Amino acid sequence: MKVAFCGNDNPSAYNISAGFLKNVCFLDALNLVPHVFLLFITFPILFIGWGSQSSKVQIHHNTWLHFPGHNLRWILTFTLLFVHVCEIGEGIVSDAQLKTRHLHLFLPAIMGFVAATTAIVYYHNIETSNFPKLLLALFLYWVMAFVTKTIKLVRYCQDGFSFQQLRFCITGLMVVLYGLLMAVEINVIRVRKYVFFTNPQKVKPPEDLQDLGVRFLQPFVNLLSKATYWWMNTLIITAHRKPIDLKAIGKLPIAMRALTNYVCLKDAYEEQKKKVADKPNRKPSIWLAMYRAFGRPILLSSTFRYLADLLGFAGPLCISGIVMSFSNETEDNTLMANATSANYSALTSGAIYPARNSTDPFLTSTNFLKTAYVLAVLLFMALILQRTFLQASYYVTIETGINLRGALLAMIYNKILRLSTSNLSMGEMTLGQINNLVAIETNQLMWFLFLCPNLWAMPVQIIMGVILLYNLLGESALVGAAVIVLLAPIQYFIATKLAEAQKSTLDYSTERLKKTNEILKGIKLLKLYAWEHIFCRSVEETRLKELTSLKTFALYTSLSIFMNAAIPIAAVLATFVTYTYVKEKPPNTAQAFASLSLFHILVTPLFLLSTVVRFAVKAVISVQKLNEFLISDEIGDDSWRNGDPALTYESCKKHSGLPSKAINRKQPLRHQLDSYEPPLRIPTRHLDIDDCAIKVTNGYFSWGSGLATLSNIDIRIPTGQMTMIVGQVGCGKSSLLLAILGEMQALEGKVHWNRNRYSVAYAAQKPWLLNATVEENITFGSPFNKQRYKAVTDACSLQPDIDLLPFGDQTEIGERGINLSGGQRQRICVARALYQNTNIVFLDDPFSALDIHLSDHLMQEGILKFLKDDKRTLVLVTHKLQYLPHADWIIAMKDGTVLREGTLKDIQTKDVELYEHWKTLMNRQDQELEKDMEADQTTLERKTLRRAMYPRESKAQLEDEDEEEEEEEEDDDNMSTVMRLRTKMPWKTCWQYLTSGGFLLLSLMIFSKLLKHSVIVAIDYWLAQWTSMTNNGKALCSTEEPARKTCYVAVFSILSGAGIVLCLVTSLTVEWMGLTAAKNLHHDLLNKIILGPIRFFDTTPLGLILNRFSADTNIIDQHIPPTLESLSRSTLLCLSAIGIISYATPWFVVALVPLGIAFYFIQKYFRVASKDLQELDDSTQLPLLCHFSETAEGLTTIRAFRHEPRFKQRMLELTDTNNIAYLFLSAANRWLEVRTDYLGAFIVLTAAVASISPYDGPKSGLVGLGLLYALTITNYLNWVVRNLADLEVQMGAVKKVNSFLNMESENYEGTMDISQVPKDWPQEGEIKIENLCVRYENNLKPVLKHVKAYIKPGQKVGICGRTGSGKSSLSLAFFRMVDIFDGKIVIDGIDISKMPLDMLRSRLSIILQDPILFSGSIRFNLDPECKCTDDTLWEALEIAQLKNMVKSLPGGLDAIVTEGGENFSVGQRQLFCLARAFVRKSSILIMDEATASIDMATENILQKVVMTAFADRTVVTIAHRVSQILDADLVLVFSEGDLVECDTAANLLLKEEGLFTTLVKTNK
Repeated sequence: MKVAFCGNDNPSAYNISAGFLKNVCFLDALNLVPHVFLLFITFPILFIGWGSQSSKVQIHHNTWLHFPGHNLRWILTFTLLFVHVCEIGEGIVSDAQLKTRHLHLFLPAIMGFVAATTAIVYYHNIETSNFPKLLLALFLYWVMAFVTKTIKLVRYCQDGFSFQQLRFCITGLMVVLYGLLMAVEINVIRVRKYVFFTNPQKVKPPEDLQDLGVRFLQPFVNLLSKATYWWMNTLIITAHRKPIDLKAIGKLPIAMRALTNYVCLKDAYEEQKKKVADKPNRKPSIWLAMYRAFGRPILLSSTFRYLADLLGFAGPLCISGIVMSFSNETEDNTLMANATSANYSALTSGAIYPARNSTDPFLTSTNFLKTAYVLAVLLFMALILQRTFLQASYYVTIETGINLRGALLAMIYNKILRLSTSNLSMGEMTLGQINNLVAIETNQLMWFLFLCPNLWAMPVQIIMGVILLYNLLGESALVGAAVIVLLAPIQYFIATKLAEAQKSTLDYSTERLKKTNEILKGIKLLKLYAWEHIFCRSVEETRLKELTSLKTFALYTSLSIFMNAAIPIAAVLATFVTYTYVKEKPPNTAQAFASLSLFHILVTPLFLLSTVVRFAVKAVISVQKLNEFLISDEIGDDSWRNGDPALTYESCKKHSGLPSKAINRKQPLRHQLDSYEPPLRIPTRHLDIDDCAIKVTNGYFSWGSGLATLSNIDIRIPTGQMTMIVGQVGCGKSSLLLAILGEMQALEGKVHWNRNRYSVAYAAQKPWLLNATVEENITFGSPFNKQRYKAVTDACSLQPDIDLLPFGDQTEIGERGINLSGGQRQRICVARALYQNTNIVFLDDPFSALDIHLSDHLMQEGILKFLKDDKRTLVLVTHKLQYLPHADWIIAMKDGTVLREGTLKDIQTKDVELYEHWKTLMNRQDQELEKDMEADQTTLERKTLRRAMYPRESKAQLEDEDEEEEEEEEDDDNMSTVMRLRTKMPWKTCWQYLTSGGFLLLSLMIFSKLLKHSVIVAIDYWLAQWTSMTNNGKALCSTEEPARKTCYVAVFSILSGAGIVLCLVTSLTVEWMGLTAAKNLHHDLLNKIILGPIRFFDTTPLGLILNRFSADTNIIDQHIPPTLESLSRSTLLCLSAIGIISYATPWFVVALVPLGIAFYFIQKYFRVASKDLQELDDSTQLPLLCHFSETAEGLTTIRAFRHEPRFKQRMLELTDTNNIAYLFLSAANRWLEVRTDYLGAFIVLTAAVASISPYDGPKSGLVGLGLLYALTITNYLNWVVRNLADLEVQMGAVKKVNSFLNMESENYEGTMDISQVPKDWPQEGEIKIENLCVRYENNLKPVLKHVKAYIKPGQKVGICGRTGSGKSSLSLAFFRMVDIFDGKIVIDGIDISKMPLDMLRSRLSIILQDPILFSGSIRFNLDPECKCTDDTLWEALEIAQLKNMVKSLPGGLDAIVTEGGENFSVGQRQLFCLARAFVRKSSILIMDEATASIDMATENILQKVVMTAFADRTVVTIAHRVSQILDADLVLVFSEGDLVECDTAANLLLKEEGLFTTLVKTNK
């Protein structure tokens, strides 16, 4: 066919006798001019620009500027491009109806499309390089295009065209668009004044973009990048090379920071407060405040959502149109050809429109839309738009949700800082409630916000769907809709049941964790007593209950999945069968597939509706809780609270003051008190107000109950002096300090501060530490001064403790750090108070957890030297009366009132009775002191700390081993290996997980899944056959009418029924398999851990093992099964869809290759980035939650120090860090979804085009089927990737659990037969140690070397030696807890290494240094195996001198023991352990430093019992202090693993140079 611009079949086309403008072809040529002009001008500029700065595209974002009207320009340009596409389509369709090619019909439109694309690219480049003068080219282009289009429009009007003709409409639209774009351009000139004005306007980029730390660019990029998340590409691609960290994601833009949103929400909330101020019974509405602050973005999101939902209906309509065009094609083709040629000859001869010199056939829009190709392109564009709008709607709600959460957290935090102390201490607001508000309620509200556009979008979607169905199928559509609507409430019922099941599961798992934690803490004892299996069974019982609850959960989950899959099948079945019998004929193909598609659209909102309603209910409850919290009592706003923040003062330099009087420990306290002389500094006259730092007059203070806790308080605290507050327990000493600090409610009276109330350094009675390093805990926000820091740590004797920590004072302590003992914590808190540079220091009982040496040292160095030299005012609450002589001023309290106030001399003269009372008290304290001098608590604390620390260093951390897979041991650490590792799916772990569920279930699951999807495809295929049987020669059923209908309906019903049943079966098998796997993994893990060697527990942090039982088990229980289900369903749906399309249109396979490659790369990049971002989100959440609970615990300290602003700032930083991680995670999800949705749209386009193509196309039923499946792909592609990414993260849990399963167990089997061991072995208690060598592990050095010893039956043996000499290792060797690699221990003639472990351990007894009790009853603690009678237990308790105490408890032997035995003192716990050892009735007892952690009195009881009750048994005592074993029958002295001395104590003492003698002398 020849090609010519105006066509060559009509000579008059080139005739211009009637004037240029009368010739349409010439006008079309004129329309080309502006486009060509633009291309000529812009191309050189673009190429020169790109050439000169090749980094043009990667230009740094701080130069991004938006010219005025930026978004409007993008929207108009996109609309223009759409209209151009329509124009091209119209031109091509018109041209197809003519005999020769008429280029003028579509060539100008194509050029226009190219020009419009160039215009927007050109504009974008000018905008990023901020060079507005070049916009003149665009301005000229819009003017020219506007003029040429207007001329054409005028010509059409003259010729009398109307709106029926499509071309007229298109031209009119073009004129409007070009006009608007011209107006936008004029506006840029008006605002920026870059041309025609003398002084152009200077502009700066927004503040966020000048800050290079801001990496979240969504608010600043252009519209196209916003819609497709193009700016995320760099982040997601670089994630391959190096993991994303907090630095890579940078800071939040200002508008999204918690502070900005907090101010917004707070103003809105304050406004609500004002409204209800005069209505006492109404509360301010948080809902309205939230709407005020965040209403606009929610409306915007809802608009996007409506647009997306409406565009969603384009799918069914286009399918129906395309299928219709097929069925009409055959008869239409002949008609069309005749009509066109007749029309055309009439046109050319000028018979119809003589005025027109034209060659155009004019299409109406209905004709245009009947063309299948046009429908295919429209379907593609509708899908792209629908998905873009949907993702935009999601993004806006998520961003708003995150902003709301940030604002709420800041509001809650501000409220916490102002909470009245009584609220917390009187239990109106517990810490748990506050933590719930932070962790749960704010998240509920955030999730509600994510889902709330659904609340109003879904009803509209459902109504629209039903209307369209009614149009297609009439009344029978209502039957299907009724099925869906009636089944929806069941969904809601299932959803509520699910929530209940989840709650009960949580309760059981908490109980199971508590038990597991106890086992792990007491594992050493359990192994030594061979009780591990008893405790293991108890955990397994709880686990069974948890699994039952999980079964319920799984059942409802699978029902929910089943309903979702089965409802559309049921609805379609009901509808089509009804239609066939009512209308007496089956629906045609177009109706069938359009309605199928509509049913698919309808199910989603109904399925989601139950979830949304559930979240809405939760959100309402959350708001109620929040409101209660926000209007709860606050602390009184005294005038001084508004004083300036802490002003430090300069006396840091140490003055050489008078040397304070040293404390003389040798002389009893009562003498010290008598020989005390009052200090010279204070004259005894009454103090003036200037000498008072603080004065309280007529004070009555209450804890919020209205009853005065402190009454009639009149005190003064002298400046620069030490004031001591003394009195009995509970007389209000601490309350007095808090009242002065303003924490109590002042009923009357006043606290006067000299000058202003600044920061007060305060150390509370209960030590409070931050989750931070030791140094940060001491400096507490003050600048670091090395000299001062050293002085403080020395004064509090912290240096030795710091030296023990793995990273010195840079070690993290607190909840998440290393656990310190009470005394160590208290000293750090005192150090914090001393280090602060404040005028006033309050110490609340700082000596309570310290032993005598430390108390003295602290008093001497810290208080008398450090504080007094600084002339700081000190208020000290204490019970230690021996320090009274050092006080400058004393306040004695009793029952909430002040008993006496004055110097010690005053009290001695005025209140002799009180003075004498103090002296008697001191007498008692003296006697305790003598005992105390021996028990050195600090050494013990340090020892415990050392023991906690030593494994950490020797440990090759188990976690690290997790990370490297076994197979990748090659050392080439090059990029490609790293990338391969990061992109690799953990298939091996997946296989381990699936097989742990059992092969039978696995094969059943795979088989049922495949069968279900085959049946679902078969249903749709049968429908295709049935509805297109009219045009089909070979029918599958008989051709006779009634029989044929019955046959089709019957098969359709059977297939649908089978599909519904299979849906249930598959969802059940997946959940069932997941449960079995979870059950088996937990069972194996627990048994493996319980049987592990003791060394494993020494070297693995407890938290790490607990994590496997908590977080990882939870993931395996509840998260993997649904992810697996969703993944397998989405994957099989996509595969079946691709199969069907390829079957219907084989050409589609060709297009599949590039689409497959694109999909592979998208998922590969996304998975890596998503994993990193998910980890960041998880890891930034914990510090935020910790900061909240930490603040609530340390409120009084923070407020006393006046550090609220610093803590607020920290909270805002932590919130922003967590929010930015979450924001990036959701942006990455949008990035993926936009890309997979666009891929889906391309699949639909290729499927549609391939099926329309004229080469022996398929029949209409198959076309409908292919398109229906192509549409479902768009929904499921992104789920495949999302689930893959989730599964990859979740498989990490299985991998961690498996890493523990490869651990070696202890060898429980002995070489001897059980029957060879006598029933009452060991009867005598004779022990032979022959050449014994012991080590902890094969690769470690021996801890005992060639030890030889013989212990006679019934002997009392003492073992001593310096720390680390191998004493405890020997005790462990008796129980085979360590590796005996040479030599042997023979007890009563049997070599213990040949015995079964359980038997050996159950026949010996041991008392450990740390007394361990388990939660349960006293009976359970003494005899968990339930072998003994009550009499035996009472006898044991009597021997341990506990009988009376236990009798007094409610329940006697069944009295409750709390976790860790916290309801008994340490001494009592150790005596219980003794009773436990006695119950064993073993002839050998080993005491491993059993008296180390108890007081003298208990120790004496213990020693006495051992000598009497165990008189005929062999007792091996490992001594903490040598004095304990001086009367032993035999003493073994160890040094560095060697037995150096062995004899009676008396004989050993004769050796002057002997080690034993040295130890006795140094009292080690």
